[in-house]
Amino acid sequence: MKQWKNKKSYRIIGDLFYDMVGSLLMGIGVYCFVDPANIAPGGMSGIAILIKYLVNVPIGLMTFILNIPLLILSYRYLGKKFTVNTIKSLIINTVILDYVVAPLIPQYIGDRLIGSVFGGILMGVGLAIIFMRGSTTGGTDIMSYLMQLKFPHMPIGRAILIVDCVIIAASMAVFQNIETGLFGIISLFCCTKSIDSIIYGMEKGTKFTICSKCSKEISEKIMEDLERGVTLLKGIGAYTKEEQQVIICVVRKQEYARVKSIIYEIDPMAFVTVSEVDEVFGEGFKPIHKR
Repeated sequence: MKQWKNKKSYRIIGDLFYDMVGSLLMGIGVYCFVDPANIAPGGMSGIAILIKYLVNVPIGLMTFILNIPLLILSYRYLGKKFTVNTIKSLIINTVILDYVVAPLIPQYIGDRLIGSVFGGILMGVGLAIIFMRGSTTGGTDIMSYLMQLKFPHMPIGRAILIVDCVIIAASMAVFQNIETGLFGIISLFCCTKSIDSIIYGMEKGTKFTICSKCSKEISEKIMEDLERGVTLLKGIGAYTKEEQQVIICVVRKQEYARVKSIIYEIDPMAFVTVSEVDEVFGEGFKPIHKR
């Protein structure tokens, strides 16, 4: 019982630490780079930047206020646990943005392109750190989940994209500048890519599916030259009715050219499909870790 309480305490402390680090990076991205460049790259923080431009209200406080109606809907439709986690992260984010970043760290007043890129990257890294512990900063995350309840066949990514595009379009009207929207798209792209790189891993893999009459020779050559594991599946050609082994192999991206060369050397007539793998666990790659 005592051990369980200790594990729970460590987990809570870890969640708070990740929230604080993520909120700090996100706050620097929003306040120091995005805000002075008059960019609203989607999300509730984007709406808060627009409102700050009009009525000069702190970004963190306005972000929290804008999330209140969504938190009520979240509690009703998405559950207590999700809502409590979101409130915790929102409070930390608000305090750090308005009372740590804003008073202590100067804003970057320079090239808007640099502001959009660095702002997007810092926001993305900060959000990814928060997401890694199962938390969320609310805003478009809640909106997208609620939209999916209404339109269950709509992917969450598309729902978030729709909301962010509306906010970016509104920013061009508020700032009366088309470049604001273009820089907003750049910042949103950098933010999304940063999140994907951290959540799914910097080292993406490449998966080969190879249909060949020389599957044994190809698999042995891959294992010998690259020291990569290979899986052989029994396959039957629908047209020829012939049995043959299908090779499944996952390698690092830098090993792609070598595998392709091996296939060509042994069987130039092989049928090959190649797909990108977001993350790979297991022998020869990174180990599986529990959260």
